[in-house]
Amino acid sequence: MKKTCVVTGGSSGIGLSIVKLFEQNNYQVFNLDLSPSPFGEFCYCDVTNISQVTKIINNIAKQQSIDVLVSNAGIHFSANIENTSEDDFDKVFNLNVKGAYAAVKAVLPSMKASNNGAIIIISSDQALIAKHNSFAYNLSKAALASMAKTTALDYAAFNIRANAVCPGTIETPLYHQAIDNYCQKSGADKAEIHREEESLQPLNRLGQPEEVAELVLFLASDKAKFITGSLQVIDGGYTAQ
Repeated sequence: MKKTCVVTGGSSGIGLSIVKLFEQNNYQVFNLDLSPSPFGEFCYCDVTNISQVTKIINNIAKQQSIDVLVSNAGIHFSANIENTSEDDFDKVFNLNVKGAYAAVKAVLPSMKASNNGAIIIISSDQALIAKHNSFAYNLSKAALASMAKTTALDYAAFNIRANAVCPGTIETPLYHQAIDNYCQKSGADKAEIHREEESLQPLNRLGQPEEVAELVLFLASDKAKFITGSLQVIDGGYTAQ
Protein backbone atom coordinates (compact mmCIF):
# COMPACT_ATOMS: atom_id res chain seq x y z
CA MET A 1 0.00 0.00 0.00
CA LYS A 2 1.31 3.43 -0.95
CA LYS A 3 2.11 5.96 1.74
CA THR A 4 0.69 9.46 1.39
CA CYS A 5 2.78 12.61 1.14
CA VAL A 6 1.50 16.18 1.00
CA VAL A 7 3.84 18.76 -0.51
CA THR A 8 3.24 22.50 -0.63
CA GLY A 9 4.79 24.40 -3.51
CA GLY A 10 5.63 21.25 -5.45
CA SER A 11 5.45 22.57 -9.01
CA SER A 12 8.94 24.00 -9.40
CA GLY A 13 12.44 23.98 -7.97
CA ILE A 14 13.09 21.97 -4.83
CA GLY A 15 9.39 21.16 -4.42
CA LEU A 16 9.15 19.67 -7.90
CA SER A 17 12.19 17.46 -7.27
CA ILE A 18 10.63 16.31 -4.00
CA VAL A 19 7.32 15.40 -5.64
CA LYS A 20 9.09 13.47 -8.41
CA LEU A 21 11.38 11.55 -6.03
CA PHE A 22 8.57 10.60 -3.63
CA GLU A 23 6.46 9.36 -6.55
CA GLN A 24 9.39 7.27 -7.75
CA ASN A 25 9.54 5.75 -4.26
CA ASN A 26 5.93 4.59 -4.26
CA TYR A 27 4.28 7.47 -2.44
CA GLN A 28 0.95 8.94 -3.41
CA VAL A 29 1.84 12.63 -3.57
CA PHE A 30 -0.54 15.57 -3.35
CA ASN A 31 0.93 18.84 -4.61
CA LEU A 32 -0.64 22.00 -3.17
CA ASP A 33 0.36 24.85 -5.46
CA LEU A 34 -0.98 27.67 -7.61
CA SER A 35 0.55 26.26 -10.79
CA PRO A 36 -0.06 22.73 -12.11
CA SER A 37 2.69 20.19 -12.53
CA PRO A 38 2.89 16.91 -14.49
CA PHE A 39 3.90 15.15 -11.26
CA GLY A 40 1.80 14.38 -8.21
CA GLU A 41 -1.92 14.91 -7.77
CA PHE A 42 -2.33 18.64 -8.25
CA CYS A 43 -4.49 20.56 -5.77
CA TYR A 44 -4.91 24.24 -6.58
CA CYS A 45 -4.13 26.00 -3.33
CA ASP A 46 -3.09 29.40 -2.05
CA VAL A 47 -1.16 28.40 1.07
CA THR A 48 -1.62 31.86 2.58
CA ASN A 49 -5.34 31.03 2.79
CA ILE A 50 -5.58 28.95 5.97
CA SER A 51 -9.16 27.79 5.39
CA GLN A 52 -8.28 26.64 1.87
CA VAL A 53 -5.24 24.70 3.07
CA THR A 54 -7.25 23.12 5.88
CA LYS A 55 -10.11 22.10 3.60
CA ILE A 56 -7.83 20.44 1.04
CA ILE A 57 -5.80 18.55 3.62
CA ASN A 58 -8.94 17.48 5.48
CA ASN A 59 -10.35 16.09 2.24
CA ILE A 60 -7.16 14.10 1.66
CA ALA A 61 -7.21 12.81 5.24
CA LYS A 62 -10.79 11.55 4.83
CA GLN A 63 -9.55 9.15 2.16
CA GLN A 64 -6.29 7.97 3.74
CA SER A 65 -3.85 8.69 6.54
CA ILE A 66 -1.27 11.34 5.82
CA ASP A 67 2.19 9.92 6.43
CA VAL A 68 4.41 12.81 5.36
CA LEU A 69 4.12 16.58 5.02
CA VAL A 70 6.77 18.56 3.18
CA SER A 71 6.12 22.26 3.75
CA ASN A 72 8.10 23.84 0.95
CA ALA A 73 6.14 26.78 -0.49
CA GLY A 74 8.05 30.01 -0.14
CA ILE A 75 9.16 33.27 -1.65
CA HIS A 76 12.49 35.11 -1.68
CA PHE A 77 12.81 38.83 -1.01
CA SER A 78 16.01 40.90 -0.93
CA ALA A 79 16.13 44.08 1.16
CA ASN A 80 17.43 45.43 4.44
CA ILE A 81 14.95 46.47 7.14
CA GLU A 82 14.71 50.10 5.96
CA ASN A 83 13.84 49.00 2.45
CA THR A 84 11.29 46.43 3.58
CA SER A 85 7.79 47.89 3.52
CA GLU A 86 5.00 46.58 5.69
CA ASP A 87 3.43 45.03 2.58
CA ASP A 88 6.73 43.34 1.70
CA PHE A 89 7.05 41.99 5.24
CA ASP A 90 3.49 40.68 5.26
CA LYS A 91 3.89 39.03 1.86
CA VAL A 92 7.01 37.13 2.94
CA PHE A 93 5.56 36.02 6.27
CA ASN A 94 2.13 35.13 4.90
CA LEU A 95 3.65 32.72 2.41
CA ASN A 96 6.77 31.44 4.15
CA VAL A 97 5.52 31.21 7.73
CA LYS A 98 1.72 31.33 7.77
CA GLY A 99 1.63 28.85 4.87
CA ALA A 100 3.74 26.40 6.86
CA TYR A 101 1.66 26.98 9.99
CA ALA A 102 -1.51 26.18 8.05
CA ALA A 103 -0.15 22.98 6.52
CA VAL A 104 1.45 21.63 9.70
CA LYS A 105 -1.64 22.33 11.78
CA ALA A 106 -3.90 20.67 9.20
CA VAL A 107 -1.98 17.37 8.95
CA LEU A 108 -1.60 16.82 12.70
CA PRO A 109 -5.06 15.28 13.37
CA SER A 110 -4.45 12.55 10.77
CA MET A 111 -0.95 11.86 12.04
CA LYS A 112 -2.10 11.78 15.66
CA ALA A 113 -4.87 9.33 14.77
CA SER A 114 -2.37 6.94 13.17
CA ASN A 115 0.26 7.62 15.85
CA ASN A 116 2.82 8.21 13.14
CA GLY A 117 4.05 10.94 10.84
CA ALA A 118 6.98 12.86 9.43
CA ILE A 119 6.93 16.62 8.94
CA ILE A 120 9.73 18.21 6.96
CA ILE A 121 9.83 21.99 6.74
CA ILE A 122 12.05 23.54 4.10
CA SER A 123 13.91 26.33 5.85
CA SER A 124 17.30 27.73 4.77
CA ASP A 125 20.92 28.09 5.81
CA GLN A 126 19.68 31.53 6.84
CA ALA A 127 18.05 29.88 9.84
CA LEU A 128 21.63 29.55 11.15
CA ILE A 129 23.42 32.57 9.71
CA ALA A 130 22.59 36.05 8.48
CA LYS A 131 23.08 37.34 4.95
CA HIS A 132 23.13 40.89 3.64
CA ASN A 133 19.89 42.44 2.38
CA SER A 134 17.80 39.56 3.62
CA PHE A 135 15.90 40.96 6.60
CA ALA A 136 12.40 39.52 6.09
CA TYR A 137 13.48 36.34 4.31
CA ASN A 138 16.12 35.56 6.94
CA LEU A 139 13.61 36.17 9.72
CA SER A 140 10.99 33.95 8.10
CA LYS A 141 13.41 31.05 7.65
CA ALA A 142 14.52 31.27 11.28
CA ALA A 143 10.85 31.11 12.26
CA LEU A 144 10.43 27.92 10.23
CA ALA A 145 13.36 26.31 12.03
CA SER A 146 11.74 27.18 15.33
CA MET A 147 8.43 25.75 14.11
CA ALA A 148 10.09 22.42 13.35
CA LYS A 149 11.72 22.23 16.77
CA THR A 150 8.64 23.15 18.80
CA THR A 151 6.44 20.80 16.77
CA ALA A 152 8.93 18.00 17.33
CA LEU A 153 8.70 18.43 21.09
CA ASP A 154 4.94 18.92 21.25
CA TYR A 155 4.10 15.84 19.16
CA ALA A 156 6.85 13.35 19.97
CA ALA A 157 4.35 11.52 22.19
CA PHE A 158 2.35 10.73 19.03
CA ASN A 159 5.42 9.39 17.20
CA ILE A 160 5.33 12.41 14.90
CA ARG A 161 8.75 13.64 13.87
CA ALA A 162 9.41 17.19 12.68
CA ASN A 163 12.65 18.41 11.13
CA ALA A 164 13.79 21.42 9.14
CA VAL A 165 15.93 21.09 6.03
CA CYS A 166 18.21 24.10 5.60
CA PRO A 167 19.49 24.36 2.02
CA GLY A 168 22.24 26.75 1.06
CA THR A 169 22.43 28.17 -2.44
CA ILE A 170 20.50 25.76 -4.66
CA GLU A 171 20.15 26.29 -8.40
CA THR A 172 16.41 26.68 -8.80
CA PRO A 173 14.09 29.08 -10.66
CA LEU A 174 13.91 31.04 -7.39
CA TYR A 175 17.71 31.39 -7.41
CA HIS A 176 17.76 32.56 -11.02
CA GLN A 177 14.95 35.01 -10.32
CA ALA A 178 16.89 36.50 -7.42
CA ILE A 179 20.04 36.82 -9.55
CA ASP A 180 18.06 38.36 -12.41
CA ASN A 181 16.49 40.91 -10.05
CA TYR A 182 19.91 41.83 -8.67
CA CYS A 183 21.44 42.19 -12.13
CA GLN A 184 18.52 44.31 -13.29
CA LYS A 185 18.99 46.70 -10.38
CA SER A 186 22.80 46.76 -10.41
CA GLY A 187 23.64 46.25 -14.07
CA ALA A 188 25.95 43.36 -13.15
CA ASP A 189 26.65 40.50 -15.56
CA LYS A 190 24.63 37.41 -14.67
CA ALA A 191 27.29 34.90 -15.74
CA GLU A 192 29.85 36.68 -13.56
CA ILE A 193 27.50 36.78 -10.56
CA HIS A 194 26.74 33.09 -11.03
CA ARG A 195 30.46 32.24 -11.02
CA GLU A 196 30.93 34.35 -7.90
CA GLU A 197 28.11 32.47 -6.16
CA GLU A 198 29.76 29.16 -7.05
CA SER A 199 33.13 30.32 -5.75
CA LEU A 200 31.60 31.22 -2.38
CA GLN A 201 30.77 27.56 -1.77
CA PRO A 202 33.55 25.35 -0.33
CA LEU A 203 32.60 22.67 -2.88
CA ASN A 204 32.88 25.32 -5.61
CA ARG A 205 29.45 24.69 -7.06
CA LEU A 206 25.80 25.28 -6.30
CA GLY A 207 23.55 22.60 -4.88
CA GLN A 208 20.93 20.93 -7.03
CA PRO A 209 17.26 20.49 -6.08
CA GLU A 210 17.53 16.72 -6.53
CA GLU A 211 20.14 16.62 -3.76
CA VAL A 212 17.79 18.37 -1.35
CA ALA A 213 14.99 15.97 -2.34
CA GLU A 214 17.17 12.98 -1.42
CA LEU A 215 17.68 14.39 2.09
CA VAL A 216 13.95 15.01 2.47
CA LEU A 217 13.14 11.45 1.41
CA PHE A 218 15.61 10.11 3.96
CA LEU A 219 14.07 12.20 6.76
CA ALA A 220 10.62 10.90 5.83
CA SER A 221 11.78 7.27 5.95
CA ASP A 222 12.11 4.81 8.82
CA LYS A 223 15.87 5.12 8.43
CA ALA A 224 15.50 8.49 10.16
CA LYS A 225 13.03 7.41 12.84
CA PHE A 226 15.27 8.68 15.69
CA ILE A 227 15.79 12.09 14.08
CA THR A 228 13.42 14.83 15.21
CA GLY A 229 13.69 18.49 16.11
CA SER A 230 16.82 18.84 14.00
CA LEU A 231 18.05 21.42 11.50
CA GLN A 232 19.55 19.46 8.62
CA VAL A 233 21.97 21.68 6.72
CA ILE A 234 22.65 20.95 3.06
CA ASP A 235 24.82 23.83 1.87
CA GLY A 236 28.07 22.51 0.44
CA GLY A 237 29.89 23.57 3.59
CA TYR A 238 28.93 27.25 3.41
CA THR A 239 27.89 27.64 7.06
CA ALA A 240 30.98 25.74 8.26
CA GLN A 241 33.24 28.60 7.18
